[in-house]
Parts: sequence; C-alpha cells; structure tokens
Amino acid sequence: MSIETENVTEADGDHVDQLATELGESIAELPVYQEYLQAKAKVENDADAQRAIEEFEQLREEFQMARQTGQATQEDLRKVQEAQEELHDIASMSEYLEVQNELELRLQEINELVSDQLKVDFGEKAGGCCQD
Repeated sequence: MSIETENVTEADGDHVDQLATELGESIAELPVYQEYLQAKAKVENDADAQRAIEEFEQLREEFQMARQTGQATQEDLRKVQEAQEELHDIASMSEYLEVQNELELRLQEINELVSDQLKVDFGEKAGGCCQD
C-alpha cells in the first residue's frame, strides 16, 4: 500500500486547523446543539432523573458483574430493563434522549460531508490504522 503525500506547508496546516475550529464553532451554534445543551441541563437539575440514573447505573453494574461470573439471571436482566424504562419515562430524560439522537444524526450528516471529500469514513477510519 502506498500513501502519496503532497508538500503541505505549515500555512496549509494552519488553514486546516482554522477551518476545523470554525466547524466546531459552527456546530456549537446549531439549534439542535443548543437544544441538546438545554435538555442536558434539565436532566442534570432534575432530582428524579438523577436518582433514576443512579439506580439504573447501580443495577446495570451489578448485572454486568453477575454476568461476568456467570451468575446473572433473567430476573436480574428484567430489573435492569425496568429501571431503564422508568428512567426513559421521566420527561426530562425522554426529551434529552430524543434531542441527543437528533444531534447524533446531524453530526453523522456532517461526518458524511467531510468523509465524501476524503474518500474515507472520517469518523470511523481517520483514527485507525491498517483497517481492512
């Protein structure tokens, strides 16, 4: 495999860095990102949501430990699933998850635009090496 490189000047690298910074700033200004930040703050300030998150995380951790030792039961799994459903039923959490999904979709679209120019899946492959 041959990787061709062009002479990239330091100014070119600086320009790319500037464009990347501008892209990040532009993403931060997207309405969906602003909605995400607001929804996240709501969850962080919602005592019921925080309690439910703690309960869910504790049950999930206990289940994972039980699964690793071969002691997990269907009842344990059911408890984790019920805790997750209760968490998702909290209005602030439901809103947060919905907006988070919308943001992820928008970021995926941006990734595809960048990847099209690079002829590689930027988000998936750029950090990796020697992937088939």
